[in-house]
Amino acid sequence: MSNVLNLSNVTKKYSDFTLDNVSFSVPKGCICGFIGQNGAGKTTTISLILDIIKKDGGTIEVMGQSMEENGVELKESIGVVYDEMGFHEFMTPNEINTMMKHVYKNWQQDVFFDYLKRFSLPRKKRCGAFSRGMRMKLQIAVALSHNAQLLIMDEPTSGLDPIVRNEMLQIFQEFVMDENHTILLSSHITGDLERIADMVVFIDHGKIVLSGNKDEILETHGLIKCKKEEVECIDKEDIISVRKSGFGAEVLVADKEKCSKKYEKMVMENIALEDIMIFYVNREMEKSHGRTDL
Repeated sequence: MSNVLNLSNVTKKYSDFTLDNVSFSVPKGCICGFIGQNGAGKTTTISLILDIIKKDGGTIEVMGQSMEENGVELKESIGVVYDEMGFHEFMTPNEINTMMKHVYKNWQQDVFFDYLKRFSLPRKKRCGAFSRGMRMKLQIAVALSHNAQLLIMDEPTSGLDPIVRNEMLQIFQEFVMDENHTILLSSHITGDLERIADMVVFIDHGKIVLSGNKDEILETHGLIKCKKEEVECIDKEDIISVRKSGFGAEVLVADKEKCSKKYEKMVMENIALEDIMIFYVNREMEKSHGRTDL
């Protein structure tokens, strides 16, 4: 399976933040969840992929080509959805349709109008009168109406009610059903990604902490529940991070099968993607504060 997106050692330095040697690949035909806390570097990475800002180092390939060299052609094949709507609030969907005819060579008016009908979006109503959910649907309608092969979305479901979010997730799954379309979906709502993503890339403080097949990550990671004093019985090389409370300790391990046999007297449980993310964040915080005790 070929990769639609390849990032290798991508770096971007600011006075208060550094995107540090970011590397990951997204195979064709999959939904890749790009997860991390707010401020972790998700939006910066997406802006670099789209060549909105310039990288300081590394390489970025989209469909085997450089955005820096072939950006105009490549953007024909990329649909983009941001957290905030990019259209003027005085514009109507009809006016957006007219504008998009001059933006994209492959603009599909019939497809756009079909999505407006499906989403119950009035064609003659100004965008400024739309709800947040309607604005997001409008962006997605535009992104899916010029024969895009790659959809890049930055927090598209943030702030939406559960019904609208569910509708959006269904649309994303439909988009990749033929395996010729690909999605990079940036979000901090891990429940959405756990439901629809094929792979996840986890970024924290500008560094890739974890990357791989989502089901494999959920299958291999496990949570040991034990007494606080029993943590000392667990080999440090098996431990990713420890969370202690008045009730005991929880230990995240990356090899659930091995640790289940190795520590058979301890309770091993499955763990959700959100909790995996929290444990990895805690580990990075412990490292930054110089803590070595577990």
